[in-house]
Amino acid sequence: MKRWLWAVAIGGWSAVAVGAGDPRLAFEVREGLNINSFVREGDVASHVVLRSGTQPRILLTFPAGNSSVGVWFEALQKPAEWTQRGAPQPVREPDAKGRLLRGVSTDLSITAPELRVRAAVLSSTRVLRDFQALNTAPAEVAAPMRVSGRTVTWSRDRLDGAAGYLLSMEVTHGQLEQGRIVAAADGRIEMHVVGLTGEPPLVPLNEPQLLNANAGQDVAARHTLEFLAYREKFLAGSWRFDTYFGRDTLLSLRMLMPALTPAAVEAGLASVLTRLSTQGEVAHEEDIGERAILDHMQHDGSRSAAPVYDYKMIDSSYLLAPVAGAWLLDDERSHAGAAAFLAADSHGAALLTNLRLVLQSAAAFAKDPTRANLISLKPGVAVGEWRDSEIGLGGGRYPYDVNAILVPAALEAAARLHSSGLLKPYLSSKDADLFARAAQMSRVWSTRVPALFDVSFAHEAAVKAVETYARAQQVDPAPALASLGSGPVQFHALTLDGAGKPLPVMHSDEGFALLFAKPDPAQLERAVIASLRPFPAGLMTDIGMVVANPAFSAPALQKDFSRNAYHGTVVWSWQQALFAAGLERQLHRTDLTPALRSHLQHAQQTLWQAIAATQAQRNSELWSWNFTSGHYVVNAFGAAAADADESNAAQLWSTVYLAVQPPR
Repeated sequence: MKRWLWAVAIGGWSAVAVGAGDPRLAFEVREGLNINSFVREGDVASHVVLRSGTQPRILLTFPAGNSSVGVWFEALQKPAEWTQRGAPQPVREPDAKGRLLRGVSTDLSITAPELRVRAAVLSSTRVLRDFQALNTAPAEVAAPMRVSGRTVTWSRDRLDGAAGYLLSMEVTHGQLEQGRIVAAADGRIEMHVVGLTGEPPLVPLNEPQLLNANAGQDVAARHTLEFLAYREKFLAGSWRFDTYFGRDTLLSLRMLMPALTPAAVEAGLASVLTRLSTQGEVAHEEDIGERAILDHMQHDGSRSAAPVYDYKMIDSSYLLAPVAGAWLLDDERSHAGAAAFLAADSHGAALLTNLRLVLQSAAAFAKDPTRANLISLKPGVAVGEWRDSEIGLGGGRYPYDVNAILVPAALEAAARLHSSGLLKPYLSSKDADLFARAAQMSRVWSTRVPALFDVSFAHEAAVKAVETYARAQQVDPAPALASLGSGPVQFHALTLDGAGKPLPVMHSDEGFALLFAKPDPAQLERAVIASLRPFPAGLMTDIGMVVANPAFSAPALQKDFSRNAYHGTVVWSWQQALFAAGLERQLHRTDLTPALRSHLQHAQQTLWQAIAATQAQRNSELWSWNFTSGHYVVNAFGAAAADADESNAAQLWSTVYLAVQPPR
């Protein structure tokens, strides 16, 4: 069999892949304190995460069943750094009952006097994710540590008796003494580590099945997307989100669509349609494998592994229609097979269920456009759209992006899909009146909602707010102050609170309006100018567009939206791509004045300069910053002790730059 080897190095990223006869994907991402090694070959796919510093850990995660094995070590007095000797290698081994386990092996080295195991967890990645954040795991998943010679092993069956998990560490340099791993005389510890799962593997979409000739040539992005793409679903991000997320899938499909093959687009859409609730809601996340078993044990006492879907997010249900419309109606590649796609596996009936949900939930505001009839977060739930950390919306209840942009976009798409005739086989006699009002409802929502989120600060008050906040953050206020001009500062609030009062946090969600809507020229100019001002008058920094700016809000909100917060004054890669794709879309309009077109082009240039400055981070989830010597510099999110979490080294919606390209 003829084999070929391809090696690339870009910044902190490197890749090695073996080609057509025996395809192997392998690449590495170094980010903050983490070394991330990815490998996929046939029915084996794994991501190895090595955490250096004073609290070292080893994680081996698998898309199969969203499963993982990991070991955490006791804190060290001095930071230590892992070294990986060669790429992880695929492993296929039977367990004690002869059932096939799949995973990887890797050879590691660390310079530390000793390592003491604090805990090992083998289960769903959701369980390990919670253990990382909360330092607790369900008692049911505990696995005993077994020591034999120079090897420490943990293994167990899945909770329902199915093939489970194995983690072993063989000390190849140093000593294993009463559970302690002690360095050799040269101060080094070396280990051979194996991690395996019995969960059924996914079927990969290899690069030729995934990307078309229009896709960008960024090798890091291509391989990141390939690792996350499977026939059953696209994974949201690794290591923490190695499974289906509805919102991530839909937004990624929308932005990646020009670069994807038809089969890849339809695989992604099918994954969403097959997970809808009976009411037509888009599933946010799925609990599968052992996480599903734990859910059933808690709620019905069974040990069923049937997937459990989370429907608490409200934005995802209003994303499906515009994304489906972009494919089925606007992309010529779909036209010949659109009807067949909808007919397959009840996709058309499922889509219609979602469209009915959209129309019915929007009817009250269309009839009586008051704040009380907006779409709120679900009762008792603090999250509901992409800013889904507990303080991501600052305690607000009515998100701007959902109400001002996604609902009217979904209504417009519903009207277009109905007019196309594609839905005819699935319509009931009661649907005619409902769809007849869709276009008019969209106009009411798009024209009446934005004003409810209006925020305006007099010039003097805005200057004072920017100066005060800049001093608190120890950043240079001069560029921001110079950008304020002489008039008031106006922007749309991130959200409304329960009483309908706008929370004056500037945000990057105007990107949704640029990609999914057609703002009138005045609104378009205001949104772009406000967003692209230098931080903290706007959102722009040397290292990207922050997703929130609380400079104009009360001190308590400013504290919540810090650079250590998951949705605070941090840069999310995909949000910049959303804004960039939206600017490009708006520049294709024919109703722009020369002055407005010039402003949009300048904004486009400013944004792409920041995107280019952080190319090495582009495929990651998000990053934070420090201000040093008059400039913003990247700080990997999760590297600081105060950071709320850590970033994923591979993030689905951060690969959209394969389709979202700089202007020529």
